[in-house]
Formats: sequence, structure tokens, C-alpha cells
Amino acid sequence: MGKPVNLNRFKKQKARAEEKARADNNAAVHGLSKAQRELAKAKREQKNRLLDGLKRQDD
Repeated sequence: MGKPVNLNRFKKQKARAEEKARADNNAAVHGLSKAQRELAKAKREQKNRLLDGLKRQDD
């Protein structure tokens, strides 16, 4: 006869693995690193400043 197995431990391991997979999927779909977000924000602001500088003032 084999050793007794703690089913709760396996159930918790499975739940952790599923949660990690879901978190990884969400990070890939929605997430950017902080550095990537800041770079994108800086590029947007730079484009906006450039466009604002090129606007014509019609009186």
C-alpha cells in the first residue's frame, strides 16, 4: 500500500498554479512595465508639445 497523500496540499498547489497562469495572462494582455508606461507617456507629451508649437494662431 502506498503512502497517504494530503489532498488539500495538491488542491492548494493547483489553485496557486491556476491563479499564477491567470495573472500572467492578464499581465501580458493589459500590463506594461512602469518604464514602458513612462516612456509612452513622455513620447505622447513630446508629440503634444510639438503639435502645440506648430498650431497657427488665426485672429
